Amino acid sequence: MTVLALTTTRPRQDRSAPVASDARVACRPRRWRTVLLMLGLAATTACSAGRSPAPGAPDPDWSVADIPAQAGRVVVVTGGTSGIGFATAKALAAAGARVVIAARNAERGAEAVAAIRGETPDAVVRFESLDLADLASVRAFGRRLDASLPHIDVLINNAGIMEPPKRGVSADGFEMQFATNYLGHFALTAELLPLLRKASSPRVVSLSSIAARLGEIQFDDLQFSRDYDPGAAYQQSKLACLMFARELQRRSDAAGWGIQSIASHPGVSRTNLQVNNGVIRRSLGRFILQPAARGALPTLYAATAPDARGGSYYGPTGVMEFRGPLGLAELPEAATDEAASARLWSLSEALGGVRFADAAR
Repeated sequence: MTVLALTTTRPRQDRSAPVASDARVACRPRRWRTVLLMLGLAATTACSAGRSPAPGAPDPDWSVADIPAQAGRVVVVTGGTSGIGFATAKALAAAGARVVIAARNAERGAEAVAAIRGETPDAVVRFESLDLADLASVRAFGRRLDASLPHIDVLINNAGIMEPPKRGVSADGFEMQFATNYLGHFALTAELLPLLRKASSPRVVSLSSIAARLGEIQFDDLQFSRDYDPGAAYQQSKLACLMFARELQRRSDAAGWGIQSIASHPGVSRTNLQVNNGVIRRSLGRFILQPAARGALPTLYAATAPDARGGSYYGPTGVMEFRGPLGLAELPEAATDEAASARLWSLSEALGGVRFADAAR
């Protein structure tokens, strides 16, 4: 039942590697396990519904009207052509930020820019091509921004894909969800770190998902090359995003990078991610999906609110965190494992061909 929404990029079937005809049958036990776990989480969360806000939690009634003036701030939003990313870019542009929408499809990028300017005629917004599943594209994007921007105040790592039924492989040979959702953003953050450090109070906002609660980092097979399961691979990628956000804050604090690293998730929102959901899951989703604009609130809070805290995780606080008032999201136990997070970081630097310490100099 992982009708869980995050971002806006459609999976690219032309890069998907063929799989055996029984591959989908083999992953059914895992899907049933996911359904049972989600039902258990629903019962647990329902029992805790109505609890008092935790210390440091945002105002549950916080909305786009509460976004501080963003004039002079530069924001990069990956996957900003539709869904959560577009809603985020639109709200920030309306608040006066200089917004760079980064995505693969130039035509959809032009449409997104035109739509934003249609609502906010004086919006300062542009599109830049970026393929997160191609590390060469990530490096080229970083060079272009370094040549055209004075600094970056906020990087919003939003783009992603969800559960392509066949195992796709990125330009660099990585499983497509791992490459797009996680590793590309890891490398992008390193590439943009010098520009972030030039800002007065830089933030990196990384989008996770309630699917991360079911995730496990498969250190013995990060790329799911032996036994591909779409849901498990998605859950791993979203857990990795959350672990990255927290580890980035720890390393920023230790090294004095001055970065506030914050995680968010949009609950269950109406975006292009549902393209790979079956008929039953899409039908159920119609009853629980919230508008993308509502799902963008945790990200917007993390990106702009003066009270947002580095190392925090924001999301809806209703039943199972599917939707509801803004608040502190529940951290999966796996995301608190600092040793595993450090191990994943080191592996990611090797796989992505980046070193944060070098970028920070």
